[in-house]
Amino acid sequence: MKETFEEEYWKANYSEPKTMDGIGNSKLHVKYLKSFLELELIDISSVIDFGFGYGYLFQDMLKAFLPYKAVGVEPSKLAFSKARARKLKPVESTKLELFNEDILTWCKRKDAPKMRFDLGICTSVFQYLSEDELKIIIPIMAKRVKYLYLTVPTDKELKRQVEDLEFDDEFALKRTSAFYKKLLSKNFTNISNKFWESKSYFNEDTSLFTDLIYRN
Repeated sequence: MKETFEEEYWKANYSEPKTMDGIGNSKLHVKYLKSFLELELIDISSVIDFGFGYGYLFQDMLKAFLPYKAVGVEPSKLAFSKARARKLKPVESTKLELFNEDILTWCKRKDAPKMRFDLGICTSVFQYLSEDELKIIIPIMAKRVKYLYLTVPTDKELKRQVEDLEFDDEFALKRTSAFYKKLLSKNFTNISNKFWESKSYFNEDTSLFTDLIYRN
């Protein structure tokens, strides 16, 4: 990762945080995901957020799902301290752990059953990781999370941000949608918009998405 995104990054990209995806619209993200999972009768009891930033989306996800176990991973000391100062945990029964480290470091931690999660959240993070890092991280994510809620701006979306919003993320790597799909498809199946199912957990006999998968 580029240095761990300290003050320069946050000042450049988050000078008006309420306008950013995952902050100003965090409740919409949660409403969409919560409705989709309820419709498919999927229970979420454990959550991990890969790169939770200031913690707005992470906090709203925890409020919505009330998991018994939650983990947050964030490399920036600045963002980590701001998020930790807020009340992320909605109920005392949630066991919450926060790690001030990058995703690659977390993925290199010794594997254990406690590192398995029903839902992984990863929003606007992959565009800051090198291809080599992604090739290491994605297979480990697939072993540790059953479902992944993922957003990552493609080259076209980053270009549109410049043209329509006059916002240029100089830290982001500009890649095609095909690039991300090719990397992810080895370990995840795309079920719905922003929603992926791990192939490590997929079971044709029990998956709720078998018909959808074969239609595609």
